[in-house]
Amino acid sequence: MHAPADPRTSWALPAPGALPRTAALEPLVTRVLAPNPSGMTLDGTNTYLVGDPGSGQAVVVDPGPDDPAHLAAVEEALAARDARCVAVLVTHHHGDHAEAAQPWGARFGAPVAAADASVAGPRGRVLEPGERLRLAGTTLGVVPTPGHTADHLAFRLDSGAVLVGDHVLGRGTSVVTHPEGDVVAYLESLRRVLDLGPSALYCGHGPELTEDPTAVLDYYLAHRAFREAQLLSALVRGAGTVDALVADVYAAVPRSLWPAAAQSTRATLAKLAVEGHVAVDGDRVSLP
Repeated sequence: MHAPADPRTSWALPAPGALPRTAALEPLVTRVLAPNPSGMTLDGTNTYLVGDPGSGQAVVVDPGPDDPAHLAAVEEALAARDARCVAVLVTHHHGDHAEAAQPWGARFGAPVAAADASVAGPRGRVLEPGERLRLAGTTLGVVPTPGHTADHLAFRLDSGAVLVGDHVLGRGTSVVTHPEGDVVAYLESLRRVLDLGPSALYCGHGPELTEDPTAVLDYYLAHRAFREAQLLSALVRGAGTVDALVADVYAAVPRSLWPAAAQSTRATLAKLAVEGHVAVDGDRVSLP
């Protein structure tokens, strides 16, 4: 059993920690990197400014942490675009994407919109799948991408690029944890984004993926299938608990990441249990 090959290994992507603070990705999009790097957020959260360059307006997508230095960098990028913020959009409720949404919405005098009403706030707007938002001289399509979280959205741009939040990362693979995540929904969402034929994937963390976005989505699907096969093989070898499965499947991964791996494993086991491939009783796992 061989792991699928990640197509990004041959791409000229920036090294970890080397993403520029601000970058113009295309005429419609500027990326501003938040100063919150970690093992889970990679280089930090990517905040995106989206708008037609001649409109004098921009949408802020995933403002990220409510950090004064990050706000200053975003305001500088807005000034460089000669644009004012007319809306704040959020892909999902996790704090590294959503914490600044309502404070910044108030500062900019701009409405906040998200799939989760608690993120949008009392004066905000709850987005519906399939909506087309005409803002800042362009259109953003609202793409439902549940899986990482139930409220996760992506935004498709007129250029064909997709802002994917945590659905796809610039490096590595996205975490789907139990009980918040849903692997079945996540796989369906991956296929939904793949069907869009994206010209680029602008990720919530890590570098943008422009060389062959569909190859990355294919890899994500193959990686999930490989993880399932690994878990089933480990069960055949005698692993009978979640901890034993993690120790087997993630043996080459630093132990500090095993707790996250355990939650990811539980999410995958939930899918396999629904399909009748495994039986789960608390921490005990067996083949039916």
